[in-house]
Amino acid sequence: MTTTGEQAADPETPPPASRQRTPRRLGDVVFSSSARAAGTLILVILAAVAVFLLAEAWPAIDISGAELAKKVSFIEDGDTLLSYAGPLVFGTVLAAIIALVISTPVAIGVALFISHYAPRRVAQAFGYVVDLLAAIPSVVYGLWGALWLMPKVSPFFNWLSSTLGFIPLFEGPVATPARTILTAGIVLAVMILPIVTAVSREVFLQTPLLHQEAALALGATRWEMVRLAVFPFARSGVISATMLGLGRALGETMAVAMVLSPGFTYSLFILQAGQHQNIAANIALKFPESTALGVNVLIFTGLVLFVITLVVNMIARWIVSRRAEFSGAN
Repeated sequence: MTTTGEQAADPETPPPASRQRTPRRLGDVVFSSSARAAGTLILVILAAVAVFLLAEAWPAIDISGAELAKKVSFIEDGDTLLSYAGPLVFGTVLAAIIALVISTPVAIGVALFISHYAPRRVAQAFGYVVDLLAAIPSVVYGLWGALWLMPKVSPFFNWLSSTLGFIPLFEGPVATPARTILTAGIVLAVMILPIVTAVSREVFLQTPLLHQEAALALGATRWEMVRLAVFPFARSGVISATMLGLGRALGETMAVAMVLSPGFTYSLFILQAGQHQNIAANIALKFPESTALGVNVLIFTGLVLFVITLVVNMIARWIVSRRAEFSGAN
């Protein structure tokens, strides 16, 4: 009987394979270093923007409400920094929610038509149109909303108020021209429609073909296949696309400023003018005539918008990470 030492010394027993590290190529080192540097640079820029906004807004944060009202012309007596920013946050979020409610179903329908229903040539043409809409400047959307959309929606708003006026959302009197938060929401919906559509289309196209064919083989109709195979796979991607559209709607400036009559209230009357205002549009309108502490107040509202947008994007990334382990094989 041979011992362990004899087995190890046996010349017929092959020696264990030595572990050798694969040498890294120069291209791999350069690429990984560049990617790491780019990621670090993004974080540094984000932190620098946050520090800048906080530093510039601090003089307005560090002063009492009474002194703030005396030194800043657009802040009324009795108002504080938070009471001034509150209606702006409300109007910003309300306009973004209106845009999402209008655009999300349309965007999902268009994306589904392009990815699963339209013939190939028609789908390519629709894809080009969607990408072209995303490239149009926001000021063009603002001009379209101010010159064409407002006269067209006024009769519809009057009908909406007369028919559903018992609901506070649609209570009159209806503004003429329709410089209301609902008009601004419609313009924002058209603006974010290409973003939500393009991302949703790509997510729908990533659905494993095996899942779709299995559903069809079991006798499902095309709509049942979409409902049972495509939507469950693409749910997180569609939510992320919606969050991206929400981020665009929250930060829009010129289009809102050109179609909305500003007001500083917590009002749900979306058909009345002079009720709401957007943070970004308010900064654009007030900044040219503001000096000293007034600029600090506007930068504080920009800091609030920065935090809101950051939270929205963090929620979107969290939703995506929940399904990061999902693959077409499971």
